[in-house]
Amino acid sequence: MDLSNLKPAEGSVKNRKRIGRGAGSGRGGTSTRGHKGQKSRSGYSKRFGFEGGQMPIHRRLPKFGFTNINRVEYKAVNLDVIEKLAKDNSLSVIDVDILVKAGLASKNDKIKILGNGELTVKVELKAHGFSKTAVETIEKLGGQAVKI
Repeated sequence: MDLSNLKPAEGSVKNRKRIGRGAGSGRGGTSTRGHKGQKSRSGYSKRFGFEGGQMPIHRRLPKFGFTNINRVEYKAVNLDVIEKLAKDNSLSVIDVDILVKAGLASKNDKIKILGNGELTVKVELKAHGFSKTAVETIEKLGGQAVKI
């Protein structure tokens, strides 16, 4: 090895144009920032949603409606789905964990059983809520609707 075959280490040389390194570099002077104005100065950063002094769109558009912060959202599961789940897996007790494993809800969802569809299997159901028709249908077959 001698001075004639020296070269930089692999990956150490970046193949890009360096700006602000003098007039001879071809990117000196204003350093690609243009002339004057806020964006040419150091320390410039635009606030999120800023539109150059124009009233931002999130302030121009009207707001309406009401969101109740105390609202409880339920994931609805109908009796025909319970029927299919009970028959396919031969279950007599169905709770939230089984519904989550079946992919009908996520672990943080509150589940409400609704009375849509037919139910022919005696089942003990454990959920966060039940509709009146669902409770009537379950108890008519001798099952139980247990509210958690």
